[in-house]
Formats: sequence, C-alpha cells, structure tokens
Amino acid sequence: MRIIIAGGGTGGHVIPALAIAQQLKKQFGAEILFIGTARGIETRLVPQAGFPLELIQVGALKNVSLMTRAKTMFDLPRAIAASSRMLTDFDPEVVIGVGGYASGPAMVAAIRRRLPTLAFEPNVVPGFANRMIARWVSAAAVHFEETCRYFPNCRVTGVPVRAAFFSIPAKTEGQPTLLVFGGSQGARAINQAITMPESLAGLRARIPGIHIIHQTGQRDYDHVLAAYQQSGISGEVHKFIDDMPGTFGRADLLVCRSGASTVGEITAAGKPAIFVPFPAAADDHQNVNARALERAGAAIVVEESNLGAAYLVDTIAALIGDARRLGSMSAAAKSLAHPKAVEEIAEMVAQLSGPADV
Repeated sequence: MRIIIAGGGTGGHVIPALAIAQQLKKQFGAEILFIGTARGIETRLVPQAGFPLELIQVGALKNVSLMTRAKTMFDLPRAIAASSRMLTDFDPEVVIGVGGYASGPAMVAAIRRRLPTLAFEPNVVPGFANRMIARWVSAAAVHFEETCRYFPNCRVTGVPVRAAFFSIPAKTEGQPTLLVFGGSQGARAINQAITMPESLAGLRARIPGIHIIHQTGQRDYDHVLAAYQQSGISGEVHKFIDDMPGTFGRADLLVCRSGASTVGEITAAGKPAIFVPFPAAADDHQNVNARALERAGAAIVVEESNLGAAYLVDTIAALIGDARRLGSMSAAAKSLAHPKAVEEIAEMVAQLSGPADV
C-alpha cells in the first residue's frame, strides 16, 4: 500500500496525520509520503518521525492581506502541477488531505487523476482547503456529526489521540488543581488573565489550597513565573509540558484553547474544561468546536473579550467547587471520545485502496 498524506502548517494538522501514517505503516506495512510546505511545522515533525517529506510552494487564502491572497492565487497552479508530478513519481493508491496549505493542491491533483481521496477534518466546520474539495473526495473522516453535511461519504471517526489520554483515572482526592495551557506556544491572553494580581488573589481567597499548573510557552514564562512567586499561590510554571496525559490526571479542571487536537484529548481524558477560543482562528473554528462541547454539557466557553479577573475567578470557583457538576461534565466529555479513531481511519484508507489491501 502506497499512501500520500498532504497538508500541515500547525500541530493540529500534523500530529493526527503522523498518527494516521504510523497506524497505516504498522497495520498494513504502508509506504508513506508527506506533502507539505516549508512554512509549516511538518518540516520538523515529519522527518523526526521517520517519514519522507516533499515540499510545494503555496500560501494562505483566508484571513490574509490582498497581496498575500494574490500571491497564493499565482502560486496555486504551480503547486497543483508540482503535486501532480509527485503523484506520478510516487504512484499512491490513496491520497489523504489533512487540511492546511499543502492539502488543497495535492487533493485537487489527486481528484483530477481520479485517485481515491480521503479528507480528514477534525473541526466542526471544515477548514478552507477541505471545504473547497469536499464534494469531490471519495470519503471523509470527521470528529463531529455536524461536519458530515459538508461531505458526501462521511464517517465520524474522531481525532487520533495518544492512547495514554484514554487511561487517565478520575481524580478523587488531593488539593483542588487547575491546569492552564494554550498549546505548545502558550496563549498570551490566557496567561495574562490568569496572572493578573486580582485573579490570583481571587482564586487564592475563593478556593483555599488551590494548586495551579500553568504551561506558558517560551515568551511568557518569566512574567508568569514572577506573578506566581509574588502572589504566594501554589503553582507550577512550565514553558512546555512533556507528559500532558499525566498532567491531565492531576487536574480537576482545565482552562485552555479549543483547537481540534486539544478537544480530542479532553474528550479522551474525560476532563471538564473552560474553553477560551482563539478569536483569530480560521473560520472561527475554535469557537465552533468549543460550543459543540458546551452544548453537550462537557465544557464552559468564555470569550477572550470576557477574560476579566472577576468573571474568570467566578467561573473557575463555581466549577472547581462543585464535584457533582465536574463529574457530569467529565461523563459528557467522555461520551464524545473516539478511542478507535486512528484504527477506523486506517480501515477507511484500506477500503479505498482496494480489497487486496484490506
């Protein structure tokens, strides 16, 4: 089995793509080629994982300046032609688009050649690349039932998540613990809101004995660390947390962004969350993701514009002090989990590749 996986840009695209590649290699001995761009995180993560990566030149079309959009439109035909040459050279049986800059051109090239194609879409509303080719793909693997309205042949598989997130035991004792994070780079708005003097003082007063674990990212680490030291509140400050499943297990409640990978990890772990969606996310997908979990009773959504100290403290205190509600939110989150996501996606790829490979 020979498979091309196209797309990237952010960890939300690349990390699930690598999980799919690893499962296909493990289960079917597949040969995998990635197609990405030089500007994405795939240039680091894909070679580290041991997979070959070819690059095309293409940029963004959404939420960019007129000049950037014009350049992208100029690059697009060449990106499709370059992708087509890669398809000729590699001769894949299936092309998987995971969203991001490289996904669109590669999927267009595959559709033109009438190759089997699979779109992977972890957000409620598909990203621009997947939305543009949605009606022509052979099949789609999605995280939310609502997403299937965009694709003709759609299956709700969920997002591939590390197995460790599914085996986190429920926290039943110990000091009340809050986990704050904003992705690998941190989230400045969340970092600043939590570490306002009135926020930390309010949390210390309203929740005696609270312990906060805070992943800041590189740029805000020194400021956040100083804020905790000055407040006297019990806190751990990290630039980056390597063992996120273990850290989830220590927390009663999370405060975080709502990218697709984070949402997948939270449902797998069954953790109650306060989501602060990134307001500049393409197509407002973080807000849409967060609202889907809020409707299910698994999360609370706080808009970034409402991150005042009083409101934030009130929201955290009301939840972390209510064990019954936390338990209900945890159960609701767990009900949305998909422990066999990567296996189901691999099965879809095998079915598209032909009966001999299933």
